[in-house]
Amino acid sequence: MKRTLMFLAIVLFVQNQLFAQELRCNISISAQKIQGANRTLFETMQSDLYEFMNNRKWTDHQYSMDERIECNFFINLEEQISSDEFKGSIQVQARRPVFNSSYETILLNIKDNDFHVKYIEYQTLEFNETSNKDNLTNILAFYAYIILGMDYDSFSPEGGTEFFQKAQNIVNNSQNAREKGWKAYESERNRYWLVENILNKSYSGFRSCMYQYHRQGLDLMSDKAPEGRAAIAESLKQIQKVFRARPSLYILQVFFGAKSDELVNIFSKSFPDERNRVSIILNECDPSNGSKYEKILKSESF
Repeated sequence: MKRTLMFLAIVLFVQNQLFAQELRCNISISAQKIQGANRTLFETMQSDLYEFMNNRKWTDHQYSMDERIECNFFINLEEQISSDEFKGSIQVQARRPVFNSSYETILLNIKDNDFHVKYIEYQTLEFNETSNKDNLTNILAFYAYIILGMDYDSFSPEGGTEFFQKAQNIVNNSQNAREKGWKAYESERNRYWLVENILNKSYSGFRSCMYQYHRQGLDLMSDKAPEGRAAIAESLKQIQKVFRARPSLYILQVFFGAKSDELVNIFSKSFPDERNRVSIILNECDPSNGSKYEKILKSESF
């Protein structure tokens, strides 16, 4: 009997290793600005959101434990509207391993200030892809699909389309929601415009850049650093085209929010002419980070 139980335990362990969920998602909730609230409520909320993100199967694909996508959700609750209704913000970060190295690159680092949700302690969190019944799970699912889309795009050209379309379906189903963040007229930088920009063929250079930057650039750098840097430099020309088509695009802010520091590190070790070319593109497309990019030109000659 003991041997049988041990065998079953081993089988279940192996199955979990072979068929893990897609995300390894860390959830952090801060409610310091809410006075007099029951602190255990937020602990339960954090636990429930963790279970929702990590135990749900988001795709039909098979993942092993070490293939799960690393991501972080930082939720800052600033106001309690009622016993079960809260307002605040959510910051979403996602990382991707770089081939043949211990380095992980940031795919997404975005802050959403339209976090307006209801949460009832001990009530099961439910998500329905065809309705906007629960704004909390809609927001979580939306960003889960955005993360998956970004990750898949970084491994194959426009490989994340099906997940971006799922995110867009959530937006479409939420057009009657009373909470902000889903509608075009509310802001130029919200969930509606994030997925619209990504799927809009007029700005396809963004997705082309994501593939070339990661798969043909970063993944090459452990063995062929100059070639990898050259591919990343070339990928930035796609971002430049998108910028010149529409400088105010949300996805440009999203791209540089994730990549500005990394670009400085990459091209500070580059050849002088390459540093100059890249600096021109970066200062044109991302002038708000111009002080960062000065470090590229000030670095010692290669």
